[in-house]
Amino acid sequence: MLRLPLLFIVTGILSFLGFHVLSLFSLGAWIGEPLRNPEGWFRIHLMVLGWGTMIAMGAVYQLMDVVLQRKLYSRKLGYLHYVCFVGGSSILLAGFYRSEVSLIAAGGMLAWAGICLFAWNIGQTMRLAAQWNAVTISTACAVGYLVLTGFLGLMMGIDFVHPIWGGIHDRLLSAHIWMGAIGWFGLLITGFSYKMLPMFYLSHGESAQHPPAIVLLWNLATLLGALQFLLGGGAFLNGVAILLLLAALLLYEIHMREIRKHRHKSNPGSGILWTIYCTRGLTAYAVVLLGLVFVLPGLFAHEKLVILSGWLYLYGWVAMTILGYLSKIIPFLWWTHKYGPRSGKEKVPVMNDLIHDRYVEYGMAGMCGSILLILLGIGVGGMAFVWIGGCLLSVCSLLYMGLIVRVFIR
Repeated sequence: MLRLPLLFIVTGILSFLGFHVLSLFSLGAWIGEPLRNPEGWFRIHLMVLGWGTMIAMGAVYQLMDVVLQRKLYSRKLGYLHYVCFVGGSSILLAGFYRSEVSLIAAGGMLAWAGICLFAWNIGQTMRLAAQWNAVTISTACAVGYLVLTGFLGLMMGIDFVHPIWGGIHDRLLSAHIWMGAIGWFGLLITGFSYKMLPMFYLSHGESAQHPPAIVLLWNLATLLGALQFLLGGGAFLNGVAILLLLAALLLYEIHMREIRKHRHKSNPGSGILWTIYCTRGLTAYAVVLLGLVFVLPGLFAHEKLVILSGWLYLYGWVAMTILGYLSKIIPFLWWTHKYGPRSGKEKVPVMNDLIHDRYVEYGMAGMCGSILLILLGIGVGGMAFVWIGGCLLSVCSLLYMGLIVRVFIR
């Protein structure tokens, strides 16, 4: 079972490395340019589809095995999903790079077919296990939003070839971004954390009352935000969606404190600590953003604020959380795969020997500092800050991922 998650995770790592190598070649200049162009779409989809979603899919396959304590519904279907999704994403990226609408439409269709196979496989596994809790419900909702996100993207891809949506194309784009970022990544990260944070902290006895409320609030924020974009609801509904998301984040922070209160391990690892810091940063930003939406409603439509919010959420929280968790997940998967069968029969390294926590701390701190420099540059319009921060982010990210990849040769 470990081979399938590792296949997705390794492919995601390769995409991550490719993304940052390309960013270094442009010296990070693309970050300060408008993203609504073929190059911007190519880079964003390379990061979101090729890396983030690929890693997340592999993690879902592995987590379902751990949480449900049963085999995946169909490993063959998992490999077919991999072929369709990687093939479709590759064609889609080629279409963006070459500005060929036929490739964009074809790649989108194949990638969405892979997403549907993934959703069916996970859905059937959950149905047969019949273990419904905050972790499984949150994951199920996240996968559902991934299907809807892919469907909206497919509709836009078809619209490139045969324009049929007219003025609502931009609404589809906004709902596509919101549902993918908030629904897919947000619910998946928080849902995984209900299981993984207690494992990392060796926490027992924490309250279970917060996760159901977090799942409900996060779903309401996702649905209201997407409907607002599709129907053109305006700044008020934007503010309500952000308020719901902020309430979910605050409850999530309370739940993390509850886990730490009942911990039996003082230090869960630097990667995990940084994910907690980034969650607090996102929560603080949501408070500020909510105030801006109600005081200056028109500001929310400003491109600079949208870009700044997107970078802070997608890289400052989603990417940093994934990277922090990888510092624990990769050593666990590799140790289990390589040394698990030999444990107790011969001398094997312990899991902590596979990665140095001090270097994890340096890498996470370097990436976080680089992101703050990028955000400063976007906020004040200082392109020099954006370029320097972009280059530093790529360098730190490549070094950090080198630390992760090194696990495979230990």
